[in-house]
Amino acid sequence: MAQTKSPDFIRLSQQIKTWGIALGFQQIGISDTQLSEAEQHLHHWLAKGYHGEMDYMDRHGLKRSRPALLQEGTVSIISARMDYMPESQTLTEQTLSEPTAAFVSRYALGRDYHKLMRNRLQKLANKITEEIGPFGYRAFVDSAPVLEKAIAEKAGLGWIGKHSNLINRKAGSWFFLGEIYTDLPLPSDSKAAAHCGSCRACLDICPTQAIVAPYQVDARRCISYLTIELHGSIPEPLRPLLGNRIYGCDDCQLICPWNRFAKLSRENDFTPRHNLNNAELVELFNWEEQEFLQKTEGSAIRRIGHQRWLRNIAVALGNGKASESAIDALSKRQNHSSELVREHVQWALFNLANAK
Repeated sequence: MAQTKSPDFIRLSQQIKTWGIALGFQQIGISDTQLSEAEQHLHHWLAKGYHGEMDYMDRHGLKRSRPALLQEGTVSIISARMDYMPESQTLTEQTLSEPTAAFVSRYALGRDYHKLMRNRLQKLANKITEEIGPFGYRAFVDSAPVLEKAIAEKAGLGWIGKHSNLINRKAGSWFFLGEIYTDLPLPSDSKAAAHCGSCRACLDICPTQAIVAPYQVDARRCISYLTIELHGSIPEPLRPLLGNRIYGCDDCQLICPWNRFAKLSRENDFTPRHNLNNAELVELFNWEEQEFLQKTEGSAIRRIGHQRWLRNIAVALGNGKASESAIDALSKRQNHSSELVREHVQWALFNLANAK
């Protein structure tokens, strides 16, 4: 019986990279599954409690750092990155510096990236299948216990910076990551070398000093955690430090010198929706739940729900100017059905009443 000819995996890896670029990714890299160093770093981070309420970071045992436990048969990983920056950093900084404007992390301004990237990764897997026939694989986009940044670093897509984000010498850090776990023995790319040097700009700029040491982020202090992952009250000492940031925080990326090489996204789906890149706080605070659900449909923002949306904006309003419109908007929410919302509204009104 004739045997199917074994694929030329070196040639195939080059084809995968070519197909990936054609599908809209900016770079494709390949790594093995050896993540022992990253596993140790993760365990130390968890032991310090830096994950806060993100129990899912500790829920899956070793599956996060040992890919074959998550997807049986995995021997190599295809890692992909896609630029998402929707506007210039100058415009982003202008919004951040305006107290009455609502600042939303730039990754969340357009369509939720999960579906878009997963669809592209599936198309890439389909191309491989067309070339060599059926093979074992599973695609991930921030949807399972995957150490995506450590994998991308091993695949040569960039290095993990002191702020814990991945940085690419030619593209900065404004990009998403996705992976295909595969049973194909593809040749690995070289791990990216680190180029942060003595720079500590991200540590110094962090509004809440959440980057407690190089490469160590205490999520419990991170504004992205406080506005997105935290379900309850935002700790009072940290509220003034949030400024006008209502969903996530980009300060450590905005200050990073490598982002002078960042490129704007080519994806129409990442274009800001509903003017969220420069909307006013009062305008967004006045959204009732139905309007919130309608205008965040297909957006990453929707996952926090209307109550946390109001919680976050109340804090931002309390950190701003004691204008008639801000006080009026907050006063209308004083009797909101949610205790969480009422608490943060009262805090904001007290702050504005006592502003110097």
